[in-house]
Amino acid sequence: MTDAATSTAAHTEGGPAAGSEPASLPAVMPGVPGAPGTPAAAGLSRRRVLSRRRLSRLRRDRTLLIMCLPALALLGVFGYAPMLGLVMAFQDYDLYDGLLHSPWAGLANFQQLFADPGFWHAFWNTLTLFSVQLALFFPVPIALAILLDSLLSRRLRAVIQAVVTLPHFFSFVLVVTIFNEVFGGAGLLDTFLRSHGVTSPFDLMTDPGTFKFLVASQLIWKEAGWSMIVYLAALAAISPAMYEAAAVDGAGYWRRLLHITLPALKGITVLLVILNLGYALTFGFEQMLVQLPAVGSGAAQVITTFSYENGIVAGDYSYGAAAGLFLGVTSVILILGANKVAHLFGEDGLYRK
Repeated sequence: MTDAATSTAAHTEGGPAAGSEPASLPAVMPGVPGAPGTPAAAGLSRRRVLSRRRLSRLRRDRTLLIMCLPALALLGVFGYAPMLGLVMAFQDYDLYDGLLHSPWAGLANFQQLFADPGFWHAFWNTLTLFSVQLALFFPVPIALAILLDSLLSRRLRAVIQAVVTLPHFFSFVLVVTIFNEVFGGAGLLDTFLRSHGVTSPFDLMTDPGTFKFLVASQLIWKEAGWSMIVYLAALAAISPAMYEAAAVDGAGYWRRLLHITLPALKGITVLLVILNLGYALTFGFEQMLVQLPAVGSGAAQVITTFSYENGIVAGDYSYGAAAGLFLGVTSVILILGANKVAHLFGEDGLYRK
């Protein structure tokens, strides 16, 4: 059989000629979208893998997600839905016309707000009270956590932690009432001093000059034990081997505290400071409102009570909403600014950079 006949027979049977290499398709087909080997095909494959992973995670965590739905619903109803009312800040709101039919006022409410001396007094008073509270409050839970962590008796530690944590569950109305029963004009301290010959004892609850220290002491008594729990968790994460190695090297208690304990608490302290700055202008509404008649608006008026008195009590809802919107925007700026400062000093802050 000749070579031509052999080649013809091979092609007729559908197979390659004997001794020849099999034909293969090219790995890349340029100009064909989605063809194997192209960047579009690789991207499509990655998206499919990610989609399958997400579906598998949803199936795995569906029980936990269902458990979160009530909390998300509460947050949406009571946290985000009321934010729709901020549109009142740009309206001349009328209670009977509602949000849809009240006339627009533009920035007139904000112009009136920034020209009001009472607003600026409440603004600076808020910053002053918050600064005093921040300076006096923050060292206390750290000191309590370090002191409690150094106790060897577990039972004694549990008793002290329960006692100092309990006031967190009291409302500020109850806290102010307890302080009034102890330090007020007819309280325990006043009665004791009068019975020992002091004719006119100092009334701490009605003195505007010491009011900032009074509210700071109320906050410390109420919240220091609760905040201590976070620092106790941070202290528990420190390896005992570090303290043992430092003790072997001759470091005493104060050196171990300065070079091991406090640096370990720095990250969580920065995070809590940033979170507290978000409440710099919104703190203590209930606390201030209860004590406002006793010390006067000069000492206890803050932005939250200013917004309440002008918006709810006086019925000027648009003006109160303008003060509330200013308060919220300023709080966000404070949080972002503090977070930026934390990043500049090498801390994570609210999120890693």
